Amino acid sequence: MRHGQTLFNVRRKIQGACDSPLTEEGIKQAEEASRYFDGITIDHAYSSTSERACDTLEIVTHNQLNYTRIKGLKEMDFGTFEGESEDLNPEDKSTFFLQYGGESREQVRKRLVKTCQDIMRKGDHQNVLAVSHAGACLHFLSHWQDPSEILKGGFPNCMILKYEYESEAESFKLVEVCRPI
Repeated sequence: MRHGQTLFNVRRKIQGACDSPLTEEGIKQAEEASRYFDGITIDHAYSSTSERACDTLEIVTHNQLNYTRIKGLKEMDFGTFEGESEDLNPEDKSTFFLQYGGESREQVRKRLVKTCQDIMRKGDHQNVLAVSHAGACLHFLSHWQDPSEILKGGFPNCMILKYEYESEAESFKLVEVCRPI
């Protein structure tokens, strides 16, 4: 799932590896998203090391579940563009940020796929919650399918993407998308 709305989201700032706090709206979004998990037993939870993702996970689980912070779930690193206006984002972001100390889309995709496969290889992981970021979630999804249909409705804060994991093929299949109201 994606984290709740942040101050940088509101101010239209690029916030890949840098961080900003959840807004009151972001807290409300996480509280609302927590209802999705009513009746679902989460056996393990993981979060990006970013405060916005950790805070979202804590709100969603009502601080009742221990979780692991993992760097592999972090957002794309935008290099020197971190904290700058989103108006500076180029049309094609494939490799643009590499020249400014950031990551390419392909690097992010590979990192996310490996991280999630490593998580699911653990024997006792059946219902796992991972809180990450829009770009990271999108690049992960793009490894398994064309994300264009999913993106028609945008990629709002606290959007939940439910996957089924096939252990033999080490693959993920998107089975449900829950957009906050």
